[in-house]
Amino acid sequence: MRSKTYNPERRDDSMSHRSKPGLLFLHALPLDGSMWAGHMDIAGISTCAPTLYGLGDTVESWAIEALKQTTSERLIVVGCSVGGSCALEVAAAAPQRLAALVLIGTKARHDPDPELHAQALELLETEGAAGAWTRYWAPLFSRSAHPEIVAAARRAALRQHAGGLACGITAFHRRQSRDRLVAACQIPITVITGEEDLAPGLKTSTEIVASARHGSLHVIPDCGHYVPLEKPEALRSILNDVIQAQV
Repeated sequence: MRSKTYNPERRDDSMSHRSKPGLLFLHALPLDGSMWAGHMDIAGISTCAPTLYGLGDTVESWAIEALKQTTSERLIVVGCSVGGSCALEVAAAAPQRLAALVLIGTKARHDPDPELHAQALELLETEGAAGAWTRYWAPLFSRSAHPEIVAAARRAALRQHAGGLACGITAFHRRQSRDRLVAACQIPITVITGEEDLAPGLKTSTEIVASARHGSLHVIPDCGHYVPLEKPEALRSILNDVIQAQV
């Protein structure tokens, strides 16, 4: 399957990549790189938002291939959900290129559940992306999420090839535990969670920050799992602070 990239590299030639890091955005299931559309112009720096499903069948391969799509020497890697898992793999694969990590709705520890994995693949096969959306992804929005935001996300999910979503589900369920990486990481780790996010939720997000050497936690009120969609202004403010800390 061919990979798709949303605006893969945006450059500002007036600014050295050595003085400001680039941003690598890694999307959540069942969406694609376009979920970051509202953040591609942030702070006038290089941004890259690849669509991950065509980059292999593991988050490790996603990380390696995503790194090839940005030429920034230093990176702030921002991942939402499975994109956060991929961000941790970027940190494992190329620690020398990372300036900071931003993890949104992400679990560092993983306890495999083969039965749940099989159920998700079966539902996708029998009921398609629409059925999987209703069962797994629609409930992750907050109760106050604007209906058009949810509707737009659903349209984006239904645009994805079923094979790509199956690949994403498998990559998510077969990912490694990276709690030890978080504990050893020398760079700043910013953890963001919606107040109403149930996957992973405030408890897990707090545990990640507590284990990190340089961790900070942001809890976004009236927000669910998909912070970049529900509360883009709040995320943009946090990202601006992370960027300024690296200048």
